[in-house]
Amino acid sequence: MKLEVLTISDNRETQNTIIAKIRDLINYKNLEPGDKLPSERMLSDKFEVSRSNVRDAIQKLEFYGLLKSIPQSGTFVANIGVVAMNGMIEDILRLESPDFKSLVETRILLELKTVRLAALRRNEDDLIRIKETLDAYEAKALLGEDAVQEDLLFHLAIAKASRNSTMNTFMLTITPQIIIDFEKYHVCDKNQAVKGIKEHTEIYEAIKAQKTDLAKEKMKDHFSVLYQYCYS
Repeated sequence: MKLEVLTISDNRETQNTIIAKIRDLINYKNLEPGDKLPSERMLSDKFEVSRSNVRDAIQKLEFYGLLKSIPQSGTFVANIGVVAMNGMIEDILRLESPDFKSLVETRILLELKTVRLAALRRNEDDLIRIKETLDAYEAKALLGEDAVQEDLLFHLAIAKASRNSTMNTFMLTITPQIIIDFEKYHVCDKNQAVKGIKEHTEIYEAIKAQKTDLAKEKMKDHFSVLYQYCYS
């Protein structure tokens, strides 16, 4: 686990270094909104890093709306002023890795919203996907195996069913670190994992019945132990 966390930390430092260099390149070349950046291969050679590292940095800047990639065309500076762009990039570079408590708070706030939307907007394909993740979680939990990843996949399936791409993106963004922290702090023991089967089932049934308030209530109940863990 220590090795995994170290790798994530090193990757973040590399990513931030590339982001700073992209900022400097934009300023040096006086690139304006709509101007095209050099290709990933050229940036990789220029910065002496892998193309995957460059791609990750570009995707992060896209996430914050500072760059825009167009398939078959390239990556372009977004329609934002240079002063605002430099200020936002400085804020991005100063962002710290979120602690476990803040991740849990964010997850709870997001999921109490997404589960209501999922109950309102879900279709048959969504129900099939949610049920599949529920079954996968149940199978592992009953065997006493670690089911953290299956648990998160269940919640991601609900987020997708919400039809809110922004909330879904936020969930996808914080999920990897949540998985690492769950395993690191041993949040869920075997008994809690088995109890989670009933809670997941109740959430699924509320979504299936399109009972929005009940879905939110069941999700809130599901998070009670996790909330107590963080604040006890």
